Amino acid sequence: YQRKRIETFLDPEGDPMNHGYQIMQSKIAVGSGKVFGKGFLEGTQGHLHFLPERHTDFAYSVWCEEWGFAGSVFFLGCYFFMLIWCLNVAMSAKDKYGSILAFGCTMLIFWQAVINLFMIMGFLPVVGVPLPLFSYGGSSLLTNMLAIGIIMNVRMRSFAPETPANT
Repeated sequence: YQRKRIETFLDPEGDPMNHGYQIMQSKIAVGSGKVFGKGFLEGTQGHLHFLPERHTDFAYSVWCEEWGFAGSVFFLGCYFFMLIWCLNVAMSAKDKYGSILAFGCTMLIFWQAVINLFMIMGFLPVVGVPLPLFSYGGSSLLTNMLAIGIIMNVRMRSFAPETPANT
């Protein structure tokens, strides 16, 4: 089983009707979006059920197909600015614990996104990691919302006024 997963990752076209099907359909969906995409709900790979698990692991493939390169750059830009904001919170935290906590939560979101995006493009094997805040997945969504809540709490406490000791 494990050997077959590695072989499929290295050569998905070698077994297109069985194990390499998902990644091949994902690449077709991403590439068929071209520059501006096919339009909202007009994608063929996702809506005609060629792309399995289109609402979880391969949600970004459907996005790329419908919105194209321009939409995918906008999407990745939103992620980029969110991660930059999170890193800014980590660097401006009042204490070391808050800084490490915010940085850890940021890396949780970052690596989950990187793994999903690389998986969709065929650079990593398909492992079932959802895209944070975008793919369907209850426990993933809950974990990421908690991480963002922690980051917001660290930011809020970075600017809290000092209270006098003897009042």
